[in-house]
Amino acid sequence: MSAIDVVEKAQLTERPQMKSGDTVKVHVKVREGDKERIQIFEGIVIGMHRGGVRASFTVRKVSFGQGVERIFPLHSPIIDKIDVVRSARVRRAKLYFLRDLKGKAARMKEQKKA
Repeated sequence: MSAIDVVEKAQLTERPQMKSGDTVKVHVKVREGDKERIQIFEGIVIGMHRGGVRASFTVRKVSFGQGVERIFPLHSPIIDKIDVVRSARVRRAKLYFLRDLKGKAARMKEQKKA
């Protein structure tokens, strides 16, 4: 194990298993002046970018008819927790095609939990 791996290992946080197609609730710490509160961002994971402590994931939701995407660093201290609401059966790693779909066409087939 190299020196970089030793330093990065201390910064890793425990996160739930998730993959593309999962609907997640990301509890984000938001600072407003001197106060801090938790804001929930719920949407579909359309991409995971692996890489140890540099890992990130992209979440997409539709808010008031407008598509909103947000990229979160997986091990960032601003993320309080991540809840996996439901899982979908998908056949590709990046779901960028959802950007062009609207309404019922953008739904994902739910995967039954065994």
